[in-house]
Amino acid sequence: MASEDISKLAESLAKTQVGGGQLSFKGKSLKLNTAEDAEEVIKEIEEFDGMEALRLEGNTVGVEAAKVIAKALEKKPELKRCHWSDMFTGRLRSEIPAALISLGEALVSAGCQLVELDLSDNAFGPDGVRGFEALLKSPACFTLQELKLNNCGMGIGGGKILAGALQECHRKSNAQGKPLALKVFVAGRNRLENDGATALAEAFRIIGTLEEVHMPQNGINHPGITALAQAFALNPLLRVINLNDNTFTEKGAVAMAETLKKLRQVEVINFGDCLVRSKGAVAIADAVKEGLHKLKELNLSFCEIKRDAALIITEATEDKSELEKLDLNGNCLGEEGCEQIQEILESFNMAEVLGSLSDDEGDDDDDEDEDEEDEEDEEEDEEEEEEEEEPPQVQERGQGEQELLTPKNFLDTHSTPVSSTLPPVDVGTFLAFPSPEKLLRLGPKCSALIVQQTDTSDVEKVVMVFLKISSVFKDETTVKTAVHETTDVLMREAFSSATFNSDAFITSLLIHMGLLKSEEKIKAVQSLYGPLMTLNHMVQQDYFPKSLVQVLLAFVTKPNRALDSCSVARHLLLQTLHQL
Repeated sequence: MASEDISKLAESLAKTQVGGGQLSFKGKSLKLNTAEDAEEVIKEIEEFDGMEALRLEGNTVGVEAAKVIAKALEKKPELKRCHWSDMFTGRLRSEIPAALISLGEALVSAGCQLVELDLSDNAFGPDGVRGFEALLKSPACFTLQELKLNNCGMGIGGGKILAGALQECHRKSNAQGKPLALKVFVAGRNRLENDGATALAEAFRIIGTLEEVHMPQNGINHPGITALAQAFALNPLLRVINLNDNTFTEKGAVAMAETLKKLRQVEVINFGDCLVRSKGAVAIADAVKEGLHKLKELNLSFCEIKRDAALIITEATEDKSELEKLDLNGNCLGEEGCEQIQEILESFNMAEVLGSLSDDEGDDDDDEDEDEEDEEDEEEDEEEEEEEEEPPQVQERGQGEQELLTPKNFLDTHSTPVSSTLPPVDVGTFLAFPSPEKLLRLGPKCSALIVQQTDTSDVEKVVMVFLKISSVFKDETTVKTAVHETTDVLMREAFSSATFNSDAFITSLLIHMGLLKSEEKIKAVQSLYGPLMTLNHMVQQDYFPKSLVQVLLAFVTKPNRALDSCSVARHLLLQTLHQL
């Protein structure tokens, strides 16, 4: 066979992914802006017979390119799986809904019956959900089994739109005698909060066929957790529940424990970093002891669980013959507690299931800790009551659909000045323990006060102050404005100084953000969301040296786990940097 023929055969096999009916452009970094850019993609789609899956991950698709790709998809009724994660890098937020609408309309027009739709890692926000809302309500999704929307920045508003679309899909499909039977739902890192989670819980109650739910890192507190627990109870086939890094507290943990008692198929429980605390852990242990005979993994790491409660959990696993992993790391067990847990599992011949306990926080005074837990729970209840009393403009925050009050209007619409209800703080207190509330309580002169106490000729000090300020960034207009204004005054002062080294500043900042390695051991900031959002504002200001734009662009573009966890902020910054 001639070498040319061999090359053609290899190319053909690479395209078709023989055996799966899958056409893949995954990770090719294609920049498809115009119809002309997409010609090769369209040709391969048109020539692929029996295409059941299309992978477009790791490329960037513009509105015009999406339209012509959609045209090609109109003739592919056999398409069942759309792997379309991470396909809008560097795109304007306004472009993404239009592109999704074109692609969705093509699937409906073709008469597709989707089984899987993956739009993860696309920073489209609430408006992006509008882009595929019609698709979800259409017959093309009546057969949907897997919906993956991880790390999309949907917010509360997007969560509500999504919930409504799922309910409508179920209603329409049920009317045709084949109700939506969704099995896998993934929506981690979306800032859904209580309202978004509660709306989705209502959809889950109606669907009733879920087998896996992954909703980590969504800022959900016990009201949202309770709503989800009640919905899970009506999904008897649930095997995997992943709510890692939300905030249960005792109330949420008890509600979830009651649901676990009713479920018989659960294999994986991931409540790590969910603050279930000791009382919540005991409730969960009771549910484990009563049933859950198929349990393979139980993660209650970093939940502020004390030794006695951890021992109860361990003892509850005695007859769990399927258990492969028990994770209690990062709790407050103490050396003796760790040894006791190991001894209990050894007596069950299950020593191998115990995960590492290397990050144990030590055995604190139990009585004092229980009192602290009760006080913290009471404070949370008070905060929730205060939130319920807030005016509509403040309650709607996070939905991404309504304009919030500006700092001036916020103060004008409250008859009682903030300073009369909350004592002022000084700059030192804010910098030592930064929070949005403390920044606002510094008052209208906060920018000047912070700059007065910062040596703006010292690069390291400026970096640290910048990170402290940006760490409290929130999407609320009052906080966002305060962060932007304070950053502007600080950085304008620094960059205008003849002795300030701009290159050293950006180098140090990248190191502290964990984007650049250093010979010294420097602990990177925990979250990059605030710094990235603040940088997105700062790079657009006239004081920011344009020579640093390409440096930032190079490092923010590189693969990085911390950046991946903040895809919305990263996307916005990349979009801005490309435009400068």
